[in-house]
Amino acid sequence: MAQMTMIQAINNALDVELGRDKNVLVFGEDVGHNGGVFRATDGLQSKHGKDRVFDTPLAESGIIGLATGLAMQGFRPVPEIQFFGFVFEAMDEIAGQAARMRYRTNGRFTCPLVVRSPFGGGVKTPEMHADSLEGLFLQSPGIRVVIPSNPYDAKGLLISAIRDNDPVIFLEHMKLYRSIRGEVPEEAYTVPLDKANVVREGKDLTVIAYGAMVQTSVKAAEEMAKRGVEAEVIDLRSISPIDIDTITASIKKTHRAVVVQEAQRSAGAAAEIIAQINEHAIYYLEGPVLRITPPDTVYPFAQIEDEWIPGPKQVLAGMDKVLSL
Repeated sequence: MAQMTMIQAINNALDVELGRDKNVLVFGEDVGHNGGVFRATDGLQSKHGKDRVFDTPLAESGIIGLATGLAMQGFRPVPEIQFFGFVFEAMDEIAGQAARMRYRTNGRFTCPLVVRSPFGGGVKTPEMHADSLEGLFLQSPGIRVVIPSNPYDAKGLLISAIRDNDPVIFLEHMKLYRSIRGEVPEEAYTVPLDKANVVREGKDLTVIAYGAMVQTSVKAAEEMAKRGVEAEVIDLRSISPIDIDTITASIKKTHRAVVVQEAQRSAGAAAEIIAQINEHAIYYLEGPVLRITPPDTVYPFAQIEDEWIPGPKQVLAGMDKVLSL
């Protein structure tokens, strides 16, 4: 089995699906000859042709508008928003058009498109390049939001997303692109959408995270284990929908929980997860669920982002607080 970074796994998934299905199209700013700003699409145009892997103007609303129309006509477009901080330009096309297509047409049309986009901090990008805006899409029924945390999941989830008949936002954390490697099969395989993964077993506390915060949470859990406390870490993989069954099963065992997210504090995935825990698992809790997040500020300049993003130290402090309640 090959060792791949996440960017290599994503490139491999696109290559596999372009080769399997002639209706799969990849397009966006600089994704063709240049292979994308992070080289996620490197080599795909030369292998699959300019008609199927092509550059677009710098116009996010046009990219997703084109993708929505193509998806309604039987194609499976995989457009790229070069950085997710610029998704505001395409909000109407994603949430107002693509997400509603199946309901609006009473099932006559589906909209099988996958919007890929890098996001997340820790790599010192300029303003508007690192924002975690995934929470904006949690109130958009009809669209999935998938966020892998490792190379194996990135390939399997992306293939599943491309083969799904409804729109998917597929967010790739920039810090994970080349910072971790893992075993990835070179052949096609899928990881089920909507299903969380328990990445570390534990009995004393549940830590719920997604994206780069999974790695941060595992580091904190390993530190906590040195004190004799075994924390269970859940990688959500998808924040819309949320796999509340896996979360509930864990809380039945541990009776305490914290939620870790990189996005700002208010009205995001962590708030929704805690609300669902209250609805489904409150009687199994021995204390309130805590969320560990950055503050409610505009994403900071690069010089101070390491202080702003939660690290293992902040997660450990949150775990200590929940265990003391």
